[in-house]
Amino acid sequence: MTQNSRDLSRRRLLFGGAAVGAGVLLAGCTSNETEPTAAQTKGADAAASGNAAPGQKVVIGFSAPAADHGWLAAITTNAKAQAAAYSDVEFKTVEAGADAAAQRAALSTLISQKPNVIVMLPHDGKELNAAGLEAMKAGIPVVNLDRAFPDALAYRLQIKGDNYGMGVAAANYIVAQLKAKGVSNPVIGEIPGIDSLELTQERSKGFADTLAQNGLRVSNRRPAEFTADSGQQAATGLLQALPKIDAIWNHDDDQGIGVLAAINQANRKEFFMVGGAGSKKAMEDIQADNTVLKATVTYSPSMASSAISLARLIGQGKGMSDLVELQVPKEIILASETITKENASNYLKLGF
Repeated sequence: MTQNSRDLSRRRLLFGGAAVGAGVLLAGCTSNETEPTAAQTKGADAAASGNAAPGQKVVIGFSAPAADHGWLAAITTNAKAQAAAYSDVEFKTVEAGADAAAQRAALSTLISQKPNVIVMLPHDGKELNAAGLEAMKAGIPVVNLDRAFPDALAYRLQIKGDNYGMGVAAANYIVAQLKAKGVSNPVIGEIPGIDSLELTQERSKGFADTLAQNGLRVSNRRPAEFTADSGQQAATGLLQALPKIDAIWNHDDDQGIGVLAAINQANRKEFFMVGGAGSKKAMEDIQADNTVLKATVTYSPSMASSAISLARLIGQGKGMSDLVELQVPKEIILASETITKENASNYLKLGF
């Protein structure tokens, strides 16, 4: 793959193919490190022209659930690093608390402080929809990140991964591998994340729809909670329920640590597995080709970096310079790409 191809692939990952202003830095820290790398901070300084040039000061309020797994940790790390790349951005974080009620209270306090823009990843989009409406009615644009508000009036911009597309990508990989192996009537397992979340339901629907188009179905489905412990419990139940398996899709690479532990404990190797999100550990395992994990489908926490950059533009009344329109779009959905042994090296820099 050429350097230009790698750059284009990265842009597709960040924005699902959307045109991005040349002056807007959108790549943030995508690891669990607390500080951005020199290359990432230098990128913002070098691009100090056009939209990236210092302008009107923007106070961005930010709220996301406390990190109970690597993906959420990367969300907050990326947001902080991206805000620090701009001299005209003041970043104000409020604790999200342990649940939706606590986050709602914290957001009410933030709204009373009247930041220019609020970026929020809610505990649950439906439960925090009212907080989005409150901010918007107060004249504060809201960037809704990842877990979607159902009411379009509750946000100025909604940016999230392609959850349905994740399911499609995972199913397409599994179907292709099963066909290549000549497997008929395969037994397919699924380990989703938190089942009450709309994003989980969308992922499962994309998976089920694509399997059905190929005459296949999920044999057993055991939800987890995006954590290693819950992944281990769900996988243990799945393995006990299915004495023979041909393929598994695990929605989340963080809970995949526990899934792989359960698989190793059960000494089961007759199947292959696809992960989800694109953690650095998952990519390294895929690259080493020493576990049942053979691929993962992306859902990059770099979306938090993009959210901060776009919140800044909204606060300054600017659009995206590569677009004809004068305003930032209402919705952005990131593309979900499939990482395999063949291309893992290209994506490691985006792992979290």
